[in-house]
Amino acid sequence: MSKKRPALFWILLTLILVIGIGAVISGTMLFLSPNGNLMKMPVDVLEDSPFSDYLVPGIILFFFVGLLPLITAYGLIKTPEWKWANTVNPSKNTHWAWAASWASGIVMLIWIGVETIMLGYISFLQPVIAAWGLTVIVLTLIPSVKNNLLKQRTEREY
Repeated sequence: MSKKRPALFWILLTLILVIGIGAVISGTMLFLSPNGNLMKMPVDVLEDSPFSDYLVPGIILFFFVGLLPLITAYGLIKTPEWKWANTVNPSKNTHWAWAASWASGIVMLIWIGVETIMLGYISFLQPVIAAWGLTVIVLTLIPSVKNNLLKQRTEREY
């Protein structure tokens, strides 16, 4: 993998880190206070949803919108070769963090899409998060970013 990283890589990394940190904090606040008091979110917003409180949404937010991007950010920076991550990597010619970056954007879109379907438009953050997720996907697919995460072939692989 190339060590000189393009500016778009750093923008992608920043977006992934910020959403991951924010989701870990928000998710923690929701499952520590399922009634929504810590985030000043009334539980009656969930009235037409399958949830009676914020416990399950908080856990989902914490793990999928929070930890996944943070693990991805670590992978983008350090490029560790984790066997388990390579096993689920659908793009065998790129480092697993590239696919995880793309997946992080998809997860953001799914999260905010499901939230909007279940709760309706309740916050200006919904379109912001949707645009954020799309931006993560687009940046991941830009050739200079992807090429930075291509695996180098060893002589044995030729």
